[in-house]
Amino acid sequence: MRPIVTVENLGKQYRLGTQSAAYSTLRESLTNSILRRQNGRAKGETIWALRDVSFEIAPGDVLGIIGRNGAGKSTLLKILSRVTEPTTGRVELHGRVGSLLEVGTGFHPELTGRENIFLNGSILGMSRKDILRRFDEIVSFAEVEKFIDTPVKRYSSGMYLRLAFAVAAHLEPEILVVDEVLAVGDFAFQQKCLNKMQDVSTHGRTILFVSHNIGAISRLCRRCILLDEGRIVEAGPTQQVVQTYVSSGLSERAEYLQARVAGQQMNLLRVALCGDDDQLRTEVGYHETFRFLFEYEINRPCTDVVLGVAVFTVDGTCAFVSADFDAHPELLGPRDVGRYTAAVEIPGKWLNTGRYVVRVSLSCDAGRQCFADIEALSFNVIDTGTPGARHGIQRKGILQPVLDWSTKQLV
Repeated sequence: MRPIVTVENLGKQYRLGTQSAAYSTLRESLTNSILRRQNGRAKGETIWALRDVSFEIAPGDVLGIIGRNGAGKSTLLKILSRVTEPTTGRVELHGRVGSLLEVGTGFHPELTGRENIFLNGSILGMSRKDILRRFDEIVSFAEVEKFIDTPVKRYSSGMYLRLAFAVAAHLEPEILVVDEVLAVGDFAFQQKCLNKMQDVSTHGRTILFVSHNIGAISRLCRRCILLDEGRIVEAGPTQQVVQTYVSSGLSERAEYLQARVAGQQMNLLRVALCGDDDQLRTEVGYHETFRFLFEYEINRPCTDVVLGVAVFTVDGTCAFVSADFDAHPELLGPRDVGRYTAAVEIPGKWLNTGRYVVRVSLSCDAGRQCFADIEALSFNVIDTGTPGARHGIQRKGILQPVLDWSTKQLV
């Protein structure tokens, strides 16, 4: 069977401090021209975002692409989506490509939601009749019925994302390319999108999915490639590649820092893991108590603010979920503008040994607006004397608690 996607020796080089010619202004073009005459070329260091990347995808396959920030994942998808051209190598695509890369990509801000649906369908080569056949389903999935005739520049980021995903998934492209943008949607919508992608794949369409959410990758993708510094480190069955990722140190992180987004209602700024010695840690002993620390800001008064944390095993199984309002429901009330810190303590002798990943979300209005949903940390619980280890046994399960048993002799 002929591959639907073939990538051979793909490379992408950027010159730092300059823009591509397609988007440069007249002044920038003149400046670069003067520099070239003076110095032989425009100044600026070059960097390879991708180098010698090769792989094939069979029709109907679902390929996950993982790696830490800056590994080249988004650059690869932009080349496959024809947003940017490669510097070296070639790509063969046998089918129409529907892409969801960044919020705003592919939509004209001055056009209404309705007009953008028809525009995107036309770009994919669909007839007006085919678009009309899927129109109601797209609008219903996106939950934007009341705003379908409103220019999308007036949409919230959540509305924009819902419509963009609905268009990409429902207009029947043979190849669906999805980047990490699902992270800005609320949890219910993320699950809806994952279910839709699962449904799309069962109908023979091909999906390329970039995500830091290892649970979503494990659930959706049969095969996976791991990128690091622009090169493929490993490719193969998802479970094998994910295990390499989490055990190689490529994903180790005890602290996550995020720049504030100006004008946004809330910003998650910091997530960290500290041991009982108050030091940042990527390893904690089985017996140790440790804490997750958070810092966030609220820039406009709001209610129903929820800070949540979910801990997963490396195969995507959820170990537990906790939220700040569990023990303090008053946190769901009105919140003033300001900077906030929070902490949650995880008891020792509770989690089993192994590697875990930590996902953190920050939302308000009962989850309808999500301002962060990121895989923030990765850590190991190491064996410092688990109950099973006393008898040379590795007990199964996510938890290995020391429980208080009561034993009595009856006779």
